[in-house]
Amino acid sequence: MTKIGVISDTHLRMPNEQMFRLAERQFKDVSMVLHAGDLVSIRVLDAFIDKKVVAVCGNMCEMDSTQVLNPKEVITVEGVRIGLIHGYGSRTGLEDRIFKEFDDVEAIVYGHTHSPANHLKQGVLMFNPGAFTSYSMGAETGTVGVLTVDEKGISGEILPL
Repeated sequence: MTKIGVISDTHLRMPNEQMFRLAERQFKDVSMVLHAGDLVSIRVLDAFIDKKVVAVCGNMCEMDSTQVLNPKEVITVEGVRIGLIHGYGSRTGLEDRIFKEFDDVEAIVYGHTHSPANHLKQGVLMFNPGAFTSYSMGAETGTVGVLTVDEKGISGEILPL
């Protein structure tokens, strides 16, 4: 079994105290972290220095991120293919647009909407951890997620901060 921490829309130039607490608490037992974009600066990933990290750039990323990170990635964990993308454009129809970006994946992890999602679309897990920062979309708190990959496949859980 592999646990994967999932975060998106941090909108920070460097990790803050809340990110370090996240790494020590909710992400303590994960073996890797996926960041679904809008880091702003690549330095944000320093909060997860002891983990393997896969990240993509988003529409709010600065040049230090966009020069290093791709707009989408596909990783394989225990034979399960996971697509990672930030997302783009209107919230309306976003899942349909990003669904077309990937072939032959069991899950698509995305951000951009700042709203958590954890459901199947045509047999593919669509997983959005929501926004780490709580200032957006009227949320009282930020959210992150954890994916679990095991012999049954992949499942997700949304965690409030």
